[in-house]
Amino acid sequence: MIMMLLESIGIKNIYQKNNMKKLLLLLFVGFTFSSFGQGFNDDKTAFSNFLKRMYNSSPFEGVKLVEDYDNEYIISVLSLEKGTKSFSILSRVAQVKAQRQVSTFFNGSTVTAEFIIKTTEEKADSSEVQTTVETIEKIKENSVGFVNGLELLTNFDIEEGKRMLFIYIKKIEEE
Repeated sequence: MIMMLLESIGIKNIYQKNNMKKLLLLLFVGFTFSSFGQGFNDDKTAFSNFLKRMYNSSPFEGVKLVEDYDNEYIISVLSLEKGTKSFSILSRVAQVKAQRQVSTFFNGSTVTAEFIIKTTEEKADSSEVQTTVETIEKIKENSVGFVNGLELLTNFDIEEGKRMLFIYIKKIEEE
C-alpha cells in the first residue's frame, strides 16, 4: 500500500523492502508511544480531583494513607492563612510543614509537658490580702527524621480565599 502511494507521487524504487519494514516499524512505535504519552498526568489529575472531592465532603488536615488500584500513597494535607504573604513563601512553609507531618508519622515523636503554677500574694491593707495565680503550660514535641520525595500534588483556596490548602503526596515503595 505504501509502495503504491510512493509510486503514485513518482518515487518508485527509492525504498527497498528492508527500508519499508524499518519505516513501518518506526511509525508503529511512534504511534504506540504517542498514545500513552499523557497517562501519568491524567492519573495525577484524576487523583488530585478525587482528593479535592474527599476534602470538600469532609475537611481534614494531617497525614493519611490513600490507595488507588495499584499503589499506596501517603498524603500530607495542611492549610495556611494567606494574609499578605506571597505564594512562594506560602508554598515553602507548606513544604516544610508537610515534611514535618510525614516525618512525625513515620518516626514518631516525643512530647514533654511542663506545668508551672506561680502564686503571688500582695497585702493591700492589714485586713485584705490579694492573691494572684498565674499558670504556664509548656509543651514541646521532638521528632527526628527526614522525608525525601514529597511533592506538591495540588493547592486551592478555602474559606472564601482566606486560607490556602496544600496537598503533598509521596508514593510508598514496597520493600
